[in-house]
Amino acid sequence: MSATREPLRGALVTLRTAVEDDVDALVAVRGTPEVMARWRGDDLAAEVRESIADPELHYYAILRGDRIVGAIQWAAEEEPDYRHASIDIFVDPSVHGRGVGTDAVRTLAAHLVDDEGFHRLVIDPAADNEPAIRCYAKVGFKPVGIMRQYERGADGTWHDGLLMDLLAAELAR
Repeated sequence: MSATREPLRGALVTLRTAVEDDVDALVAVRGTPEVMARWRGDDLAAEVRESIADPELHYYAILRGDRIVGAIQWAAEEEPDYRHASIDIFVDPSVHGRGVGTDAVRTLAAHLVDDEGFHRLVIDPAADNEPAIRCYAKVGFKPVGIMRQYERGADGTWHDGLLMDLLAAELAR
């Protein structure tokens, strides 16, 4: 299986492989206070460029119409006995609560199951990120458990993460 180069079309969004011309728009979204609270970083432009260039990361711009409103990415664990894909996403706060994130996650999950052949997907929001957890649950992700002191927050302290997974048959299409 290989990553698609064609855009993935959902009900509300299009996922298109991100390119250099997308960096400024993606940095603008990453730089919003709401996104920075979850996706910290020092040199956002360099981080976005690294993500675009990483051959093991499939990094898509999320478009609503012609406007970039975020990014979604996936990576694979290819060890045959543990094969699965992981997803991560950030979305512009201006479109929060409008189904954009849910549609992006659903669209990518369907691609990973149908086209890439994954039977299991994982996602790991901060345990206190209730809107993200609700979004992922709408797609069919289920809580697996709390990962204690999983990530360091902007305040320098460790925060819990929630591991969620989705089996192919559980995908809410």
